[in-house]
Amino acid sequence: MPAIVGNIKIVSVGSAAIVQFGDAIQLSPQSTAKTFAGAGSFNTGDFPQTYNAISATNTNDPDVNDSAQTDVGNQGVI
Repeated sequence: MPAIVGNIKIVSVGSAAIVQFGDAIQLSPQSTAKTFAGAGSFNTGDFPQTYNAISATNTNDPDVNDSAQTDVGNQGVI
């Protein structure tokens, strides 16, 4: 559905983001990420308490490709 868009200010756009104005059939943003975390890293809440006597995270990554990401784009749209 067409619309009138007023003033726009884009401060920042990430590497896997899409800025789109107007109609679109299919949008396909793509990104991959790898996160390493040790014991107690992703605790949430107001007063988290973690007791980790020994914590070690192996960040060795011998393989070259971690993602089988393909470029989808507008595949299948006529």
